[in-house]
Amino acid sequence: MFMGEYNHTVDAKGRLIVPSKFREQLGEEFVVTKGLDGCLFVYTNSEWHNIEEKFQNIPMTSKDARKFSRFFFAGAAALEIDKQGRILLPPVLREYAGLQKDVVLVGVLNRVEIWDAARWQENTYDEDEMDDIAEHMADLGFSI
Repeated sequence: MFMGEYNHTVDAKGRLIVPSKFREQLGEEFVVTKGLDGCLFVYTNSEWHNIEEKFQNIPMTSKDARKFSRFFFAGAAALEIDKQGRILLPPVLREYAGLQKDVVLVGVLNRVEIWDAARWQENTYDEDEMDDIAEHMADLGFSI
């Protein structure tokens, strides 16, 4: 399970240091793809395999299924960590997420999200908003 929030920078070549706690769980190779809300999603190979299996069971007669599968899989890249603990993010993924320099890596259960730092700040929520969201989560069967 991934959790935590880490601030890092992307260098001029598009390299990003992956926090050691995430590197341990991700392994030597993993998948990065376009995520929702303008961030990147990072999955272990085993989790990516689970996602692939789920998509194979979705009928491609659905226009939304076709569109989402193109969005999700076309931009995906298998990445490896170098000896300095960095990954080289492909330009198409950096552009999609607006990653220029300052980024935030966030652990979210089965994945890591990579955010542009300014966009991450825009997507954080105030306390009143969280109360409303928590009520809606209860409708989905989640309670704490």
